[in-house]
Amino acid sequence: MTILSYIVALLFFLATPALVLWICRRVTILGKIGPIMVLYALGMVVGNLFTLPAEMLMLQELLPNVMVPLAIPMMLFGCSFSRSELALQIKVCVSGFLSVVVAVVGGYLLFGCKVPEGAEVGGIISGMYTGGTINAAALQTIFKIDSFTFTLVNSYDIVISFLYFVFLFSCGIRLFRRMYGEKTNRAEGAEMTDIAVADEKKNPYSDLFTRSGLRELGAILGVTIGVVAVSGGVAFLMPEGWFMVVFILMLTTLGVILSFVKRIRAMERSYDIGMYLIYIFSLAIASMADFSKLDLAQGVNLVLYMLFAVFVSLFIHAILCRLLKVDADSMTITSVAFINSPPFVPMVAAVMQNRKALITGLGAGIVGYALGNHLGVIVAQLLSAL
Repeated sequence: MTILSYIVALLFFLATPALVLWICRRVTILGKIGPIMVLYALGMVVGNLFTLPAEMLMLQELLPNVMVPLAIPMMLFGCSFSRSELALQIKVCVSGFLSVVVAVVGGYLLFGCKVPEGAEVGGIISGMYTGGTINAAALQTIFKIDSFTFTLVNSYDIVISFLYFVFLFSCGIRLFRRMYGEKTNRAEGAEMTDIAVADEKKNPYSDLFTRSGLRELGAILGVTIGVVAVSGGVAFLMPEGWFMVVFILMLTTLGVILSFVKRIRAMERSYDIGMYLIYIFSLAIASMADFSKLDLAQGVNLVLYMLFAVFVSLFIHAILCRLLKVDADSMTITSVAFINSPPFVPMVAAVMQNRKALITGLGAGIVGYALGNHLGVIVAQLLSAL
């Protein structure tokens, strides 16, 4: 019976994105919303309205950690890259880090100073919104803030991140492109291909189970598993606390290197297969949101503090990038990399229909992972002195 439960739970996560894609191609309004937002909403409904079996809870933890490492190299295999990336990375990283610092300091003066251990919380969310949860956990270990407060920070972050995505997907991406005066967004000198996963008129998976499709699927999986194995092996050799930084760095580096191999770049289905893994990731991660743990009455200042940090940093980042002549999509994808961490980058690249933005977002996210802890400590010290 337990084995059957695992199979049913696994089928739910693996098959639901296919059903959602099918529906989105036939229901115009859902097609415009996009499959990722639909999967996010569905995951939150399932996670909060139903008592999930233990098997599904285990898969909730497992699938995000499996899907993203497989998806990143797959989605990079077909990309083309230019030398202009380095200058772009420097601009977006400086802008992103400065934006978070300004927003966190401003949020502290307005709301954070009323939060218990507000300076330390400011340091934690600085690391979280330039790196990710791994940085927040590391900074919690450094600051040793109250465990209940740290739990609230993580719980609120899930909801705020969802609101952030709702804003971006509903109007934010179009708003920033219009603000930057860009009808479409393409990096200079790059060969771009529009992403068709949410296209109502085309199903990129229709020929996947033909003989040629299965042959290519096997090749894609073989190369990808090799990349993951090598990346994991190198990361395990690193000092404690550096695994995730090195792992994602290796996945990205090897994915980029292999994109220069003609036979691998010619695997046309690699991006769409990787995108399907991101759909599974989206459903699983959204189903983990537990609204019952939120205590808005006690944590209103903490909520406002984090909301201010996220949305004000986004708009400061947008203004600075505009001044630095960074394109709108690079600004948006790096904001996602900083605020939500690199695993969410492929999802947003798909929504933007800009495959080239992947490398920009992943690169910025890796820098955030590497420097987020340092920034968090510096910001906490700065806030303590105010």
